[in-house]
Amino acid sequence: MGEMVSYRRDGASSKGYLAIPSDGASGPAVIVIQERWGLVPHITAVADRFAEAGFVALAPDLYHGAATEDADEAKRLMLALRMDEAAAEIAAAADYLADRPEVAGKVGCVGFCAGGSLALWSATISDRIVATAGFYPMLPWEKMRPEWSDYAGKAAVIHCAEADGTSAAEGVQTARQAIEAAGGSCVLHDYPGTAHSFFNDDRPESFDQRAAASAWARTLELFRARLG
Repeated sequence: MGEMVSYRRDGASSKGYLAIPSDGASGPAVIVIQERWGLVPHITAVADRFAEAGFVALAPDLYHGAATEDADEAKRLMLALRMDEAAAEIAAAADYLADRPEVAGKVGCVGFCAGGSLALWSATISDRIVATAGFYPMLPWEKMRPEWSDYAGKAAVIHCAEADGTSAAEGVQTARQAIEAAGGSCVLHDYPGTAHSFFNDDRPESFDQRAAASAWARTLELFRARLG
């Protein structure tokens, strides 16, 4: 359904996987942020699912062509990622989507694991991004230095795995408190009995079909209500 595209960022070129609704209808936009593995088939499939649901979806290639199924290599790639550059690419992705002729509406951002933290951060780095969904976010906020005050009038949903400490985890509570203090809304959802990466159906050791379906429905509800 989708294709790789290029978009401009501060005079440089970034790439991402773009999925557009097959019926040709215009709709709001969603940025899909990868897990530590990179822009792997699971992430492009998520972008395709958003397109099927009526959204124009773009998954930036934050590793610039690198991707892996090896946990040690994925950790190395994640640690090597410069957060300021990732933030710039996500903000540029929002600008690119807003300028697409197929986009009618606002821009949201969703991400998974490390990408979940990046997705929540994205609303603080782009005025265009007005709603975010973070699936089991894991990165410490001090690596990102988010200006939470930019969440005024925006909305976030955080999907929390039990294996990560549920919504009681310190990082989740830090985000919730800061978003609400800024005048935004933040809803937390716990998924009992779930492992980290419970949404990833390419990871049978952690995938939870019931939790994934519930989290997907809640994410679509957020974006349809806020991006319209």
